[in-house]
Amino acid sequence: MTKPVKNLGLLGIEYRDQQRPAVIDLWDPDNPRIIDYPVFHAACDAVAKGAIEAGLRPGDRIGILCSNRVEFLEIFFGCMRAGVVPVSIGILQPKEIVEWIIRDAGVKLVFCESSLREKLPDIAVVDIDSTAKDGLAAFKREGEFTPFVPVGDAIAFQPYTSGSTGRPKGVLLSHRAHTWVAETISRDRDFSPTDTMIVAAPLYHKHAMNSIKCVLVGGSTVVLMRKFEPRAYIEAVTRYHTTVVSGVPTIFAMMLQQRDMLTGRDYSFVRLATMGGAPATDALIDAVADLFHQAEIVQIFGITEASAALFGRHPKGEARPRHSIGWPIAGNEFRLEGGEDENFGTLHVRSPGLMNGYHNNPAEMEKRVKDGWFDTGDILRRDPAGWFYFVGRGDDMFVSSGNNIYPSEVELMLERHPDIDQALVVPAPDEIKYRVPYAFIVKRAGAELTEQDVKDYSLRNAPPYQHPRKVIFLPAMPMNGVGKIDRKLLTARAAAPAEATEREAN
Repeated sequence: MTKPVKNLGLLGIEYRDQQRPAVIDLWDPDNPRIIDYPVFHAACDAVAKGAIEAGLRPGDRIGILCSNRVEFLEIFFGCMRAGVVPVSIGILQPKEIVEWIIRDAGVKLVFCESSLREKLPDIAVVDIDSTAKDGLAAFKREGEFTPFVPVGDAIAFQPYTSGSTGRPKGVLLSHRAHTWVAETISRDRDFSPTDTMIVAAPLYHKHAMNSIKCVLVGGSTVVLMRKFEPRAYIEAVTRYHTTVVSGVPTIFAMMLQQRDMLTGRDYSFVRLATMGGAPATDALIDAVADLFHQAEIVQIFGITEASAALFGRHPKGEARPRHSIGWPIAGNEFRLEGGEDENFGTLHVRSPGLMNGYHNNPAEMEKRVKDGWFDTGDILRRDPAGWFYFVGRGDDMFVSSGNNIYPSEVELMLERHPDIDQALVVPAPDEIKYRVPYAFIVKRAGAELTEQDVKDYSLRNAPPYQHPRKVIFLPAMPMNGVGKIDRKLLTARAAAPAEATEREAN
């Protein structure tokens, strides 16, 4: 008989009577809202009860089209308490993709901010900002609520991948798997009621939502920003004494550029700084460690389909090597395939946190999952001691005259140059070599750096085939909707005919 499992919407329920902040909502930074655990859990129950009274049933899909604010969390966790499956939709997605996700998922109702309603098709809507009968306040129903009890691999929520290689894919994630994921990550990173974590990444993305789950499991507090803005981020860290800071490397790089705000301030209260989404350079790690001088600096690795509960601390407390994404967390199984040996290649994983599958996409499921092993598409290596390192996305790797080029390796090399703040390497078409590397560079403030300087540095510090044949200087890297550098945009720019014909000799 299939056993009941814990409802993911009930994370942190053991703290519901404790008069401590669960969320400090900075959606309107001039008017912060502090929501304690009793109020937060009551609001989640009110959403759950409202969902049932609105005719929604376990397994039904609802959409969330909303920026970072406490209402997003109330809807997300409240609907799961009712067995209703949240589908979070990126607010920067074009109307066409928003409508496609709603159709693909079979969404019956969308919770939406007023400013985003124009992106929706003709569908039932709960307006988060409205005070009328179509608003969230009117949707809620106060009072005790008996939560849905999931069994087996019942679906908890359904995020969609970014769609960088085609249409977004709906990922089916269960209550069982992601309760394990949340509890595992929170334990690995020692979350407790004494912690306050700042979250500025979008909640519709896995990175931010994993952080929220860690906070709830630990009985901690989250400082929730509407979006990342470096000076506001620094001010929030300073004001609320956040003990945990997290983000992609670009967020930390932009924060460190605000030297006038950082100089003379003591951030010894920060105990943990996590970086994920892309490799970080030695210079960036050193700068973060210098600023947060009491913090453990951790590079994290996660995949929507297989969670972030893959790598963590060493079970015997051994120090993590620089740039390592960690030691295998117990319960996971790993294989590296397609490389020169078993210690390098594409990561395949079997994990308790693995997805149930792709929604309405059996072809992709057959392609990516075989005998319970999921092909992540990420290239990793393992050192002789057993630590793992991220090399790059298999999709990003390109071949130049027979040589495999992993952009992240070239970027890390370039960013060791004292006058380079950020680097991004992409392939450009070439008549002879098929593809050659182009580099987009953000200089350090005040640096006098030429294209030839960059090429010469590359030739001294890397194999000749890796050196960028063209260098384009930018004032800042373009960002996508989840706070990462928009590699797709810059790849398109490198492939533009005007630049593609400017092939340079070795």
